[in-house]
Amino acid sequence: MTRHPPAILLMGPTASGKTAAAMALADRLPVELISVDSAQVFIDMDIGTAKPDRSTLARYPHRLIDLISPEESYSAARFRHDALAAMAEITAAGKVPVLVGGTMLYFKALLQGLADLPQAAPALRTELDARAATEGWPALHAELAHLDPPTAARLHPTDSQRIQRALEICLSSGRPMSAWLAASEQQAPPYDFLQIALLPSDRSVLHQRIARRFDEMLLGGLDDEVLALRQKYALHVNLPSMRCVGYRQVWEAQEGHYRRPEMRDRGIAATRQLAKRQITWLGNSFAAETLDCLAPDLSQQVHARVDRFLSP
Repeated sequence: MTRHPPAILLMGPTASGKTAAAMALADRLPVELISVDSAQVFIDMDIGTAKPDRSTLARYPHRLIDLISPEESYSAARFRHDALAAMAEITAAGKVPVLVGGTMLYFKALLQGLADLPQAAPALRTELDARAATEGWPALHAELAHLDPPTAARLHPTDSQRIQRALEICLSSGRPMSAWLAASEQQAPPYDFLQIALLPSDRSVLHQRIARRFDEMLLGGLDDEVLALRQKYALHVNLPSMRCVGYRQVWEAQEGHYRRPEMRDRGIAATRQLAKRQITWLGNSFAAETLDCLAPDLSQQVHARVDRFLSP
């Protein structure tokens, strides 16, 4: 049986040291890096996304960074398409793609594929928004529970974005989203994947890292970055870019919803919640080998594991 070309997935929660470990690999092996980060796709969003700075990117180029305006949206389906195209180019050049990041939905989409769901129906979406304004999203969630029980069961009654999409699919196609997903043929990409998950042996230490990094972002000018984004682009707080952790809290503080100390606390708390969700994803959805992201020799451990994987 012919072996597929290798690819490495370096996954982990925020502040787990993924980027440093990936760059250490790039110092020693013929690899190229692909970002798997739903926030770093946005142009001009640098500080709050912990995007590598220009000098670092010049030395360690990352594909799929700075792709779109903060006014736009980027989907898991588009990520899969872009990532597979980048991987094919890297493989053709005789190198190994290393996909590094913390957006677990993107990793899952890459590995398992995505259902070919119906296109958006703007008129129906507007109608659902109007109904939600009068009836409330829990009422629409109850309707979804009648039309598509499996989908409703996994959604919170106030998860407006997903309830709206599920109802839109059901009402426009006459077929529940759960049926579309079940019928989808999930095709794995033609690669041999090494999945490495960087997880903390002590979550309190990760929390300290998160707080320290958020403080560094504030000192580095996150407030000014958000102001500059608001001046340059036609943004609102519910855009995907402004829903990113940190940006939403700074925006709301700039709107006067709370003072800076509370903004800091809210930003750190939101980042901790993000890390918790990422860790849960890694435990439930991937067959990854785990390494302690707090280990002082983490980069050496990653390199040793990759060496064994790449050995003939």
